[in-house]
Amino acid sequence: MDSLITAAARALAAGDPLGALKRVALRDDAPALALRGIAMARLGDFTRAKELLRRAGRAFGPREAIARARCVVAEAEIALVSRDLSFPSKSLAAARATLAARGDALNAAHAGYLEIRRLLLIGSLDAAERMLEDLDPAPFPPALRVGHELVVAGIAMRRLRTKPAREALARAKDAARRAGIAELAAEVESTANLLATPAARLIARGHERPLLLEEVEALMASKALVVDACRYVVRDSRTTVSLTRRPVLFALARTLGEAWPQDVSRGTLIARAFRGKHADESHRARLRVEIGRLRRALLPLADLSATPDGFVLEPHGRREVTVLALPVEEEHAAVLAFLADGEAWSSSALSVALGASQRTVQRALDALAATGKVQSVGRARARRWMTPPVPGFTTTLLLPAPLPNG
Repeated sequence: MDSLITAAARALAAGDPLGALKRVALRDDAPALALRGIAMARLGDFTRAKELLRRAGRAFGPREAIARARCVVAEAEIALVSRDLSFPSKSLAAARATLAARGDALNAAHAGYLEIRRLLLIGSLDAAERMLEDLDPAPFPPALRVGHELVVAGIAMRRLRTKPAREALARAKDAARRAGIAELAAEVESTANLLATPAARLIARGHERPLLLEEVEALMASKALVVDACRYVVRDSRTTVSLTRRPVLFALARTLGEAWPQDVSRGTLIARAFRGKHADESHRARLRVEIGRLRRALLPLADLSATPDGFVLEPHGRREVTVLALPVEEEHAAVLAFLADGEAWSSSALSVALGASQRTVQRALDALAATGKVQSVGRARARRWMTPPVPGFTTTLLLPAPLPNG
């Protein structure tokens, strides 16, 4: 490896992409192409970065399997940052296996963290936890240790375990300080801010207020009966009744929970559950059927009693009834929730993350764009969607370990 390649790799590892480009910008040999690709990704030009890395992968010879695998890992990270969830996971797994077999444990671990972060994005927490158990962060340098702790914090926050999340973020902050890379510190700070941002709304006794993630965790551990409009379940600290596939029953449960301890008239229940403006005998008959089904579903948690005007929810024991709702509720709130991370998403990536058809996602994006809540850049397959930019947004660190051979 020549001195310019070594200097460029060190500049990238120190978080200086411009310094790396100054050393290799005019070179077209394989190591220089790889370094140029990483530097362009750090500067936000993902299209050019992917092109350079693919050229580098083809330019490395058949005996340079490690270098080619590192190019695949770098390309996978660019795909993750640009929210291209269609990147083939088999290619990343093969590159990770090659790196591990050839003794490049750090980049093999980095490839593993990329797959874990992809699993987090699409909500596969169990699979992410299983992969994380196989990675020992003890020998990692500070930059890679930050990635490990951010993954730990991400899983903990999604599991509503705020104490482990804070501990992981504290370790990540310390590792970022030791690494001396500004992008890492900014990413840790951005993740930590999620703990101070309202994660849900509490609706109880006719009033509502925002809840932090820590308060949501405390609510779930309390004795209260919670009608969870974020996951479409009714639960207490020990029992969970899922109504995910029964939207009418959940609409009735939520309406009764919001009114508790008061009853709800039959007309209101019909309007909320069936969206009927006028209640006739067919609506009333259907309401009786659905109330009976809801009564059976909630039997472990509560009773439903008829009143002269309608029905009332009566939890077992002397317990409060609360409704946990999303911070913002509108028709396309799920799409906005993914775009809230500030990154540019393709409609295909949103389709994968939401588990919906691409046509459905595209209609939602068009509707949000018409109201100015999202905006797009690029055209055709290169089109990406994002929320309007927020001053001070920072990018994600790309490839903390040096890429070139050696």
